[in-house]
Amino acid sequence: MTQVTTASRTVRIHAHGGPEQLVLDTVEVGAPGPGEVRIRHHAIGLNFIDVYQRTGLYPNALPLALGMEGAGVIEAVGEGVAHLKMGDRAAYAANPPGSYSDVRVMPAMNVCRLPDSIDFETGAAMMLKGLTAQYLLKKCRPVEGLEPGDFVLFHAAAGGVGLIACQWAKALGLQLIGTAGSDEKCALAKAHGAAHSINYRTEDFATRVKEITGGKGVKVVYDSVGKDTFDKSLDCLMPFGLMVSFGNASGPVAPFAPGILGPKGSIYVTRQTLFTHITSRDRTQAMADDLFEVVQSGAVKIRIDQRFALTDVQKAHQSLEARATTGCTVLLP
Repeated sequence: MTQVTTASRTVRIHAHGGPEQLVLDTVEVGAPGPGEVRIRHHAIGLNFIDVYQRTGLYPNALPLALGMEGAGVIEAVGEGVAHLKMGDRAAYAANPPGSYSDVRVMPAMNVCRLPDSIDFETGAAMMLKGLTAQYLLKKCRPVEGLEPGDFVLFHAAAGGVGLIACQWAKALGLQLIGTAGSDEKCALAKAHGAAHSINYRTEDFATRVKEITGGKGVKVVYDSVGKDTFDKSLDCLMPFGLMVSFGNASGPVAPFAPGILGPKGSIYVTRQTLFTHITSRDRTQAMADDLFEVVQSGAVKIRIDQRFALTDVQKAHQSLEARATTGCTVLLP
C-alpha cells in the first residue's frame, strides 16, 4: 500500500528576483486525486521558462514551486487515470510548475510513459525542449510549406532546444542556419546538423543570412532570444515568410506596428508556447511519440552538458542566465 503522505524537498520562491530567491523547503505531499499521479523524480529538467517565472516576467502566485519538466517513477495514480500505473517509468513537460522536488502530485494529462530504452536523465532533459522542437518544426510552418532543401534560421542553436532542432531539421532535409554567441557554440551547432552557423557577436546575422541564401532569405525564423534579435530577424525572411517568436532570453520583444510587415514582404509573425500545443492527452501523446521515435532512431541525440544537485539550484540558474550552458541541463534530487 502506498503511503498517503510523504515529505519532499521542494525548491520554491517566496518573492520574485534573482537566483538567491530559490530556497529548498520541505513540504508534505499527499495522495493523488482524480486525474492525478504522484511521481518520484530521478532527474529534473532546467529551462529558461523557470527563470522567467522566478523573476516575475511570467507572474504566478507565491510561494511558487518551480520546474516544468521531470522524469521518474509513478508512485500512485488517482481515479480515472488509465494510461499510467504504479511503478511505470514516466516523463513530462507540464503545468503547473513544481518539478524541482523529490516527489510531487500533478495532473496526469501531460505525463507520458518513458520508453525503457531512454534513461531518466535523458527523459528529464528532452521533454520540454524536445516537444518544443517538435511543434516548431512540425506545426509552425510558413504558409507556403516547408520542403527538403528549404532554409530556416534558428537563434540560440547551441542551446537545449537548438541542438535538438539542428538534428531534427537535418533529418527532415532542411538547411538550418544557426546563430550562437561564440565560435565554440557555432561549431557545436554545426556538429549537430546545422548547415551553416553564424556568431552573432562578431557578424551581422541578417547580412550573413542574405549571403548564405543568395539574397532570397529564409522561409522561417525560430527565435527564443527576443528583444536582441527580433527586428533583424524580420529582415531575414523571404516574402510570405514566418517569424516564430517562442521565448525572450534577452528580454521581451518591444511593441511594433503591424504596418511594417507589408513592406518586408507581407510576412507573418506568431508568438508560440508549448502549453497551447499540449492541451489534451491525445495531442500530448502524439507529440511525445514523435519525439520518442526520433530519439530512439538515433537521428536526434539528447546532449546533457551540465548536471547539478538539486541543492545547487541557485548555481544552475546563474549558469543558465549567464549563457554559460550548452545543450541540456538536469538537476539531480
